[in-house]
Order: sequence, then structure tokens, then C-alpha cells
Amino acid sequence: MTDDNQVVIYKVDSGVARVTLNRPDKRNALNDELIAGLKDSLGKAHGDDTVRVVVLNGAGSDFCSGADLSALQKISTATVAENLDDARSLMELFVLIRNVRVPVIAAVTGRALAGGCGLATACDLVLASEAARFGYPEVKIGFVPAMVMAILRRNVSEKRAFELITRGDEIDASQAKEMGLINQVFSEDAFAGEVERYIQRYMKTSKTAVSLTKKLLYQIDSLGFAESLETGVDVNVIARMTEDCQQGIAKFLKK
Repeated sequence: MTDDNQVVIYKVDSGVARVTLNRPDKRNALNDELIAGLKDSLGKAHGDDTVRVVVLNGAGSDFCSGADLSALQKISTATVAENLDDARSLMELFVLIRNVRVPVIAAVTGRALAGGCGLATACDLVLASEAARFGYPEVKIGFVPAMVMAILRRNVSEKRAFELITRGDEIDASQAKEMGLINQVFSEDAFAGEVERYIQRYMKTSKTAVSLTKKLLYQIDSLGFAESLETGVDVNVIARMTEDCQQGIAKFLKK
């Protein structure tokens, strides 16, 4: 059972963990409670062997508008230590997304701005409706999209990243896709169905292989070329010994 009054709704259905930001009256703005709820939901998905993919979406018209007013007010009066704890909490959420064993997909409708854009960018994959909007407007209030910068810099070119985070402009879904910020753009009318079709591709792949692939992809990001190859050798051997691979080879050889 789930409580639809919760700020984050977590449901698992047929291998899909659906995580919904549930503050539609606040445009799903981030606060401590919502961030804690996201961490809890992602932790549940990570520990559930039946889950093959996580889909993150926002209730109502927007995905996430960033920090809410109360969070901004807290920042304006907080001590250095309090601000450090607050910033680390968001960092922990971004790290957790990468550590979840299965793909985490952001399904974005409406606006994904500031911390909301950071949340989408932190996901492994981003699907957007045609009318979706993305942006990092933090510089307009003297703030810096600091935590997400490490991820953004790996998603788009240096010059694109610089432009996004220093101008503070909103961009549409087609521009975001052209930049490499998101993966796919679907029409408004067909969005829900297209997202479901996209998800179903992960029902037909090996969960073990996808999990090992995700871990390796992010692990080699901080390694040199030779060390990356050596790490790949280790993962290759691990993959060969898994039940999925053994069964897959046996099935292939019977054809």
C-alpha cells in the first residue's frame, strides 16, 4: 500500500520501480523531506531483486522546479556547517543514483529547472516530452549549480556546459537532446506510451549484464586508458561466470 499524501510515492509493478515526486502544488520543488524520500525509494529499488529499472517522474505539470522557497530561506540564514550538511545531502542523492544497480530513468514533463534539472541530469537516462524545459538558472540569484557540474561536464561538451550554467537560460527538449543532455524526446500525446515501450526494452535484457555495465561505465570515468582496460578484463570475466551469461550462451548454441 502507498500513501498518496507522501511527498515521494514508491510503487513496484512488473519489475519497474516507479518513483514519483509528489508535491504538484509546489511544482515538485526540492526540500529535505523530498530528498530523503528519494533516497529511501532508491535504496528500496537497489535492494529489490525483482526491480529491473527505476523510473523517476513528477506529479502534476512539472518534473521538478528546483529548491522550494523554504529551502532557499534556510540557506540564507544557515551557518557554514548547516549549509555544508545541506549540500552534502543533495550530493549523496546524486551518488546514490549512480550506485543503484539498475538503470534510473528520468521521465520529464513540464519544467526541470535548477536542482530539478540537476536531478534529471544525474539519472542514467532522460526521456522528455516535446514541451519539457530544462535549465540551470542558479546564477541569476548568485548561486552555483555546483554538485551537478561534475555530471553535466561528462554529459555535454565543455562549452555547452559553460553556456548552460553561466547564462541561466531555459532550453527546450529538442535543444537538450541536441546537446546530449537528454536521450529521447517524445510527443506530448504519446509520451506515456513511448516511455513504457522504452522501459520494456530492459525487461528483455540481462539484469546482471546491465548492472555490471552500469557499474563499469561509471567506474572507468576516473581511470586512465590502460587501467580502464584492465578493469574491463575483470568485469568481462565476472560476466562470463554469471548464470545469465551461461544460460544465454547455451540458448544461443542450441539455435
